[in-house]
Amino acid sequence: MADETSDMIMPMLRELRGEMREMRGDIQGVKQQLDKLESGQKTIRQALTADTMMSKFVTGDFEERIFELERKVEALTRAK
Repeated sequence: MADETSDMIMPMLRELRGEMREMRGDIQGVKQQLDKLESGQKTIRQALTADTMMSKFVTGDFEERIFELERKVEALTRAK
């Protein structure tokens, strides 16, 4: 009976080891995909940051121009 039990256990253990190897390979694949996603996400964040900075720069330039125009209009209004 002891031989029968060991005869059943060893194949099961081998099968489990094989499945674990497959799972490790799958996990490695998932990790690689996550790395790619994280890299893409980082690139998108950098692009959005650059776009935001550029928008602030352009908006700031327009605000400066508007302020100068308002100042000139006010000076002309006072002159009358």
